[in-house]
Amino acid sequence: MAILQSPLTFIASIPPVTRYFTLATVAFSSLYGWLSWNGSSPTPYLTLIPGSSLFYPWTFVTSALVEISIWELIITLIAIPPSLRYLERLWGSIETLKFIVVCIGFSNIIAFGFNWIEYIATSQELFLYGMQYHGQMSLQIGILVAFTQLIPEHQVQVMGFIKARVKTLPMAYLTLSTIMCIIGFQCPWIIIQFGWFVGWIYLRFYKKNTHDTVGGMDTYGDRSDTFSLTSWFPPFIHPVLGPLGNFVYTSANRLHLIPAGGDLENGYTQVPGSARAEAERRRAMALKALDQRVANSSSPSPSQSSSPQVPAPSTSSSNGTTPPPKKSAIESEEDIGQASTDGR
Repeated sequence: MAILQSPLTFIASIPPVTRYFTLATVAFSSLYGWLSWNGSSPTPYLTLIPGSSLFYPWTFVTSALVEISIWELIITLIAIPPSLRYLERLWGSIETLKFIVVCIGFSNIIAFGFNWIEYIATSQELFLYGMQYHGQMSLQIGILVAFTQLIPEHQVQVMGFIKARVKTLPMAYLTLSTIMCIIGFQCPWIIIQFGWFVGWIYLRFYKKNTHDTVGGMDTYGDRSDTFSLTSWFPPFIHPVLGPLGNFVYTSANRLHLIPAGGDLENGYTQVPGSARAEAERRRAMALKALDQRVANSSSPSPSQSSSPQVPAPSTSSSNGTTPPPKKSAIESEEDIGQASTDGR
């Protein structure tokens, strides 16, 4: 009985969104495999095919629950449930569910539109019926973006010898996606590009901050400089990317598409949702002051190291009066000689 209770207790300890999302992934992937094994064609009903998904709109979300191979399913079960469990304990179930739906749904919508543009430009039906988007690559990159926001300096270890900081993982995954698209594997690898952008947009501007309020009002997004658009790219791109990002942000703000704010790409602004930015700014100032103090204490001046100063003895008398300064030997001899002359 105790043996049976342990798995049930472990499953019950998993937050609800993570638990049911994982079970749905296993169920839909198993259904797809069983139908394929029996010779049926479950593709239009479960995966996203740009040419037919308008007739099956639920596939814009359910396609993420389908892994068409056992290896994809294993990788998903190793990576996604622990990550979602961490986020759900931190954000809550509602915000985690919204994050999942946004990353998957909007990434698939962009992929759907992109394939239609390719079909119109090339007139090749491959882009409509020859590609099926499935799996949770968009959610995987979205989770990496979230971890970059929350624990950027945390170091992870893969297979015992590969070590990397969390903030480097999204760009590494994007690089892999770019390479796979260039060599001809657009589907489903290009979904990573869209998932990264959607995940960053949502966390930057729209995610509700459950523990961050200003004047009793809810705040949204992360307005810190370390999570800006330019922070994802090398410094030599910033002069071009910074003004472009500010232009897009200003245009979207005028259309009331995102919460109002200041210049978020180039500096700190006190706006709703900037409590994290203020804490970050103060922490940076404290670290800078600490570095200067350590540098000053660890590198003494040459004069101090060669001739250390000896503290002068106290010259105060017991009655509180200050005695006259002592004369040197030369001054004493001059006084004696002057006294002898006066005596004569």
